[in-house]
Amino acid sequence: MKAAWYDRNGPADEVLCIGELPDPEPGPGEVRVRVGAAGINPADVKRRSGVGGRAMRHPRVVPGDDGAGVIDRVGPRVPTSRIGQRVWVHSANHRTPFGTSAELVVVPSAQAIELPPETPVEAGACLGVPALTAQRCLFADGPIDGSTVLVTGGAGAVAQYAIQLARHGGATVIATASTPDKQEAARAAGAAHVVDHRSADAVEAILDLAPGGVDRVVDVAFGQNLPLTSAVIATGGTIATYASDAVPEPVLPFYPLMRRGVTIRTVLVFAMPAPAMWAATDHITRALQDDVLTHRIAARYPLTAISTAHDDVEQGRRIGKVLLVPEPA
Repeated sequence: MKAAWYDRNGPADEVLCIGELPDPEPGPGEVRVRVGAAGINPADVKRRSGVGGRAMRHPRVVPGDDGAGVIDRVGPRVPTSRIGQRVWVHSANHRTPFGTSAELVVVPSAQAIELPPETPVEAGACLGVPALTAQRCLFADGPIDGSTVLVTGGAGAVAQYAIQLARHGGATVIATASTPDKQEAARAAGAAHVVDHRSADAVEAILDLAPGGVDRVVDVAFGQNLPLTSAVIATGGTIATYASDAVPEPVLPFYPLMRRGVTIRTVLVFAMPAPAMWAATDHITRALQDDVLTHRIAARYPLTAISTAHDDVEQGRRIGKVLLVPEPA
């Protein structure tokens, strides 16, 4: 099979290689997926670059957690009826060195979720880690119908799904975004209100919209945003966060948060309990069936241009998901 890989950390154009690797074979409880599209996440580029002192855990890594395609082979203890299913996959690169940046990928059967007939494969490749993260941030602490949800970084991949799932779940969504194009992306996803978090009156603007505070926060930059989120969170509210790159060791305003009974929830898809993962994949499948999700695709690249695709994600040049797609025959 054709695949992309790296055998050392570094810049994309220096370490990513394209070539032929042996076709993988599914083991017990596994399926093999012929990849129709692969999504690139920030986690993929962080692993490849070695940011934060991340060490290589394998001598060679085919990157990519997310993708979608068709199951073409199954291992023992997997029904043969799964062969031919269109599926989206997640977390392919988490425990193995063989991810979705290849023509074929093998994953545990539970990590290959059937796509509804109306959902395109490219849309399926957008889901994975972003959609699962959004679902967990929103619903880990119960229903959100009638609540107010703040989604920070409203143009990001997680935020785009969080806005849509929150709105579909009956919440009023306030998003933060800086530039006009990012603000428009948040509105297009369904945010009722968008606030520029860089403005001096951002806290007042949010509290004007939610006088009692927001019930839930889905947060992309915990430490950096803490002065804002801790000021607008409601009594009994939850700040659910999935990243804190700019301020990795934040100082927590403990007593102001404690006095309001605020929950701080950290979310990592790879650490989700199995029941939470089942609930999340089921919820996302129902949302796909109800056709309430849109999937913002920023760019499509052939596998041979993976270094450019990684650079796009690493530099934040695009609004939406960057995909790798098969080259025309």
